Amino acid sequence: MKRTKRLAALVLSAALCAGMLAGCGKTERSSVLSVCAGDDVTTFDPAYVSTAADNTVVGSLYEGLMRVSGGADGASSAVEGMAKKVTVEENFDGTTTYTFHLRSARWSDGRSVTAQDFVYAWQRLANPLTLSPNAPLLSVVQGYDAVRAGAELSELAVSAKNDSTLEVVLSGKYDWFLSEICTSPALSPLRQDVVQTLKEAAQDASAQDGPDAAPRKWWSDPTKLVTNGAYTAAAYEPGESLELAPSERYYGHVANDGVRFAFAADADEAWALYSGGAVDFTYALPDDQLAQQAQDGQHPLTPELSVCTVLFNGAQLPTSDPSVRRALTLAVDRQSIAALAGGAAQAAQGLVPFGVSGGDGGEDFRTEGGDLLSTAAEDLEPNRAQARELLAGSDYEDRYDLEYLYVDEGSAAQIAAALAEQWQSVLNVRVRTRAVTEPELYTALRAGEYDLACVDWSVLFGDAEAFLAPFVSRSGQDVVVYENGAYDTLLRIIDSASDPAARLACLHDAEALLLEDAAVCPLYFTGTAWKLREGWSGLCRDARGWFSFMGVAAVSS
Repeated sequence: MKRTKRLAALVLSAALCAGMLAGCGKTERSSVLSVCAGDDVTTFDPAYVSTAADNTVVGSLYEGLMRVSGGADGASSAVEGMAKKVTVEENFDGTTTYTFHLRSARWSDGRSVTAQDFVYAWQRLANPLTLSPNAPLLSVVQGYDAVRAGAELSELAVSAKNDSTLEVVLSGKYDWFLSEICTSPALSPLRQDVVQTLKEAAQDASAQDGPDAAPRKWWSDPTKLVTNGAYTAAAYEPGESLELAPSERYYGHVANDGVRFAFAADADEAWALYSGGAVDFTYALPDDQLAQQAQDGQHPLTPELSVCTVLFNGAQLPTSDPSVRRALTLAVDRQSIAALAGGAAQAAQGLVPFGVSGGDGGEDFRTEGGDLLSTAAEDLEPNRAQARELLAGSDYEDRYDLEYLYVDEGSAAQIAAALAEQWQSVLNVRVRTRAVTEPELYTALRAGEYDLACVDWSVLFGDAEAFLAPFVSRSGQDVVVYENGAYDTLLRIIDSASDPAARLACLHDAEALLLEDAAVCPLYFTGTAWKLREGWSGLCRDARGWFSFMGVAAVSS
């Protein structure tokens, strides 16, 4: 009820302000940008950011070695952040050394940002005891696997040569390291003394709260954080609003007088805030607005780095048989499944979605790779006939009773029922559907205790390798237990390739091989859209789904 009352108050307040301004002739326009970036942030700790709101807010408070900046044409690119200069050296042993020379930047309390602040933050991120979902971002750094296996944190090849020089050694050649890894808010620097002090204060406060109260986090009050980004937190009301003010210590230019976040529980509430005038920006658009955007040639949907896919357990019968997996994949009507998913969904033509670069100056990876999965209506019946033939010659027997796991959010239950019906009617394969919580799903995946499972396969950086690398044999992320020596070889070549064209060709070959073996069954891609009210310009969207507001300015009328 509190959320509903707050929403009504915000909309009413905006309407009253609009009416007052309309009756007063020419007025001075505030350059504080009001936005809705989704629900409340789940954390202000860079190591644990997971949602678009998390990354948007934490990326506003902190800045890493590189940052994403928007251009006049709306495109974004990686530019120097805390690093003012970067040198790269390819070593004889196949490793690559990046040397970052830091600019004279300061924390919000006036102390200098040092290379040791990055060493502490990156070691903390890689530490398995931290349990960070973003730790795999550092998997390309030499020593990462050893640290994850229990070695000393100093084994991670990240070192401070002096206060202003940071050296990072990668295990191979990764051209996307600067643009996709070093720009992530998860890799922002942290001050060890600040984290320790705030942890102790949070523990003392929790002790005073009593045993029944939820334990406080060191970052619970963002106004007490010491940050190095474009903004500092000025006020925070959990679940309702957050106010950011331009940092007096930031080295760069901030084009506005601050950002005021209003949080919304869902897309409909976010749209009500925008249409009611309470905010000037929202990215969480409801399905009807997304459908309208998709049909509007001037405002097409922007692809997201995610694909909804069915995972097959390759460690047990019958899904250990490639013919069974292939039959189940060919039997699916992706167009009808995408229609159930809503106006932002598009039937998947492969595992890697649109929006992933094909290399320097190249086409979109998906466009270049073509359709690996047919979605055309005229191909559906021939595909299903082939599916029946494959199943007839496979290890499948009528005694099998397969189970399909899914998280019951949005249209997931409808999709589960539709898939079960299609497999039953086309192949006479019985599949029971079972809704589980997200933690239950991922526990089942890690333990290998599932037959089929539906997941939104999202990645931490925008390169095709991010979608493909987890399926390398015994990679630690290979929850489908896929084993193919040729596939593993292709991924090893990709890691060390010095020729971008050869690397790209191997990426396409690897995706084709993975889908030929039907290790997974991609269902649909998704797109997104947002609204920035007329009178503002300079918005920058990161391809991974979050936003930078430091360049947004009120346009003079």
